Amino acid sequence: MTNALSDLLATRDWLLTDGATGTNLFNMGLTSGDAPELWNETHPENILKLYQSAVDAGSDLFLTNSFGGNRSRLKLHDSGHRAHELSRIAAELGREVADKAGRKVIVAGSVGPTGEIMQPVGTLSHALAVEMFEETAQGLKDGGADVVWVETISAPEEFRAAAEAFANVGMDWCGTMSFDTAGRTMMGVTSADMVKMVDSLPNPPLAFGANCGVGASDLLRTVLGFSAQGTERPLIAKGNAGIPKYVDGHIHYNGTPELMADYACLARDAGATIIGGCCGTMPEHLRAMREALETRPRGPRPTLEDIAAKIGGFSSDSDGTGDDSDAPKRARANRRRR
Repeated sequence: MTNALSDLLATRDWLLTDGATGTNLFNMGLTSGDAPELWNETHPENILKLYQSAVDAGSDLFLTNSFGGNRSRLKLHDSGHRAHELSRIAAELGREVADKAGRKVIVAGSVGPTGEIMQPVGTLSHALAVEMFEETAQGLKDGGADVVWVETISAPEEFRAAAEAFANVGMDWCGTMSFDTAGRTMMGVTSADMVKMVDSLPNPPLAFGANCGVGASDLLRTVLGFSAQGTERPLIAKGNAGIPKYVDGHIHYNGTPELMADYACLARDAGATIIGGCCGTMPEHLRAMREALETRPRGPRPTLEDIAAKIGGFSSDSDGTGDDSDAPKRARANRRRR
């Protein structure tokens, strides 16, 4: 079985996805504490602008404004009953932009974590998690999304619940986890653990990988961890544009377009097929990334020292796998800032 994304993957050896949703919407006037998904209805012109900016910058794929579009998160804004509706609108707006792009552009329906902790640690049951993910995914499907894309997941139980929900809805999907705690997710998953989990799913994703986390260097170390497992599934790298800094009352990311261009090529050479940015990544970053991927030849798989020299050192000495090699320490010592 194929769909628009698998068809595109069959003809290309890399795809550029989009950048930040929140950062871009905050620049348009979204305020802290607001639900971005409500803008699908109240400010559709800004959501269309968000999607169009990614396409204009060269993205082959963009994520919809539906990251928090589940019942649990939306109930904080008295909109829990609108999960399907708001997700459907997010995808409909995406379809409008993609269909007039003049080239194949994939609409990926973003699905974020529920915001609750699953059993046995927390109170969210598997059945209820599946139900919530189904509701969001069905809205995205009804709105015309090509695939659903679960992201920023930390718990394997939640990743599995999302996978089951997408199968129930009949949607192909992609999935990323966030490795933000010394090379592990918040719930302790390593890059090797994720590969094993993906391989064990009855309906594995079209592509999987990492997003967000700490910085681009740490994310690339995780991508190398995926590659080391010998997986043949396409890998996703969606790293932040540098490190966040609090300046004049606002969060700014210090990654320049030049740094993100280097990151994009390192991600490709590390084994990633779908490459984009996460927090802080703006259209100017995407344009630089696209140009670099198109013009710079492939290189050998980068070492940790290569990554540190080009885009900066790592936030921790460990990559989460239990390897006590001193390579990360040496890379950290060779840190280069931009």
